Amino acid sequence: MTASQQCPHTATTVLDDEFLQDPHVKYERMREHEPTRRVTTITGLPVWLITRYGEAKAALTDQRLSKDYQGMRSVLDRKTEEGADSANVGESIQAHMLNMDPPDHTRLRKLVVKAFTARRVEALRPRVEQITAELLDRLATRDSAGETEVDLLDEFAFPLPIRVICELLGIPEDRRQDFRVWSNTLVSGEDPRASEQAAQAMSEYLFELIERKRESPGDDLLAGLIEASDESDRLSGNELVAMVFLLLVAGHETTVNLIGNGMLALLDNDEEHEKLRTDPTRAAKVVEEALRFDGPVNLATLRFTSEPVRVGEVDIPEGEVVLVSLTSANRDDEKFPEPHRFDQDRATGGHLAFGHGIHFCVGAPLARMEGEIALRQLAERFPNIALDVPRENLRYRFSTLMRGLERLPVRLS
Repeated sequence: MTASQQCPHTATTVLDDEFLQDPHVKYERMREHEPTRRVTTITGLPVWLITRYGEAKAALTDQRLSKDYQGMRSVLDRKTEEGADSANVGESIQAHMLNMDPPDHTRLRKLVVKAFTARRVEALRPRVEQITAELLDRLATRDSAGETEVDLLDEFAFPLPIRVICELLGIPEDRRQDFRVWSNTLVSGEDPRASEQAAQAMSEYLFELIERKRESPGDDLLAGLIEASDESDRLSGNELVAMVFLLLVAGHETTVNLIGNGMLALLDNDEEHEKLRTDPTRAAKVVEEALRFDGPVNLATLRFTSEPVRVGEVDIPEGEVVLVSLTSANRDDEKFPEPHRFDQDRATGGHLAFGHGIHFCVGAPLARMEGEIALRQLAERFPNIALDVPRENLRYRFSTLMRGLERLPVRLS
């Protein structure tokens, strides 16, 4: 079936708030009837959405689906002329490896991949354990004082990864709330003008930070990136800022939502929660199933067709924007039987929560470790944790990129 041969009476799907609050039913219908189809973003941008596991995995490695941010800007400019609205956030935070094809992607990834190997991440475990315990100590103090109701995202899931990534990069923690606001605005994409302002504010701060680091370098990842840039000219000024931006945003957004979504899945399922409470060493299994069941990333970042591409039975023309749904692919029953059931003992190998191919998340080992430590210590310290609001009152953030809750109010005991 070609693009022009799709069912003419199919209603246009808009990736709006209603869609994002409960996408799983809609994704299931798409996988069955139109696994690759045209949808529209809230800003009016027409995109092709891929929802089946097989096609999604193939698309993530298809070199004809380009990530080059300059080519993407041209495509988006054309779509804007046709009536869509999109943010122009500037090269200073776009020129990172997630927005590049080889060989530029290869050059940039080599500069950071060594910092996130399994061995180096494991060396961070004692510090992550310590930060986790400190945060839970604060919650325990509040619990002892009778303040049992907390927002687990604000009080735990956010501060843990932002402290870890700030320490890894050597960034002062006093701006972490600013980073949270900027990041929320950028990953939302709901308001293009607000996204441009957030990008400008973040890039200005990062330029200032990098200059201070040049004057007083430390023993951290950011200092190492600056040194590599200054010595071999392998990073332009914009590339350096964009790299720090990517590591900061991805370094906390992914883990915040992994902890929040994973904890909610346990609170929704007493039997699975009891397994973890009885044996906290199961936390690594819980993390993998949480990544598959309701992972932190909904739709992978934008790609565009550099030439016509056939996906399944659909021909996508050149110059079209393509989104791959990791959330939908991980609920495909052709890959994972009974996909809507949370089961920490299932075989989760091959899930796409961190992507696939050359753009596979470089920080995946760190996110996995942080999630495992967080869920294990929560089970040990607060075995009776429970939702403090009706389940239907929970809302997800407006973001086509990230899949995460706005708040997670819980009772600790």
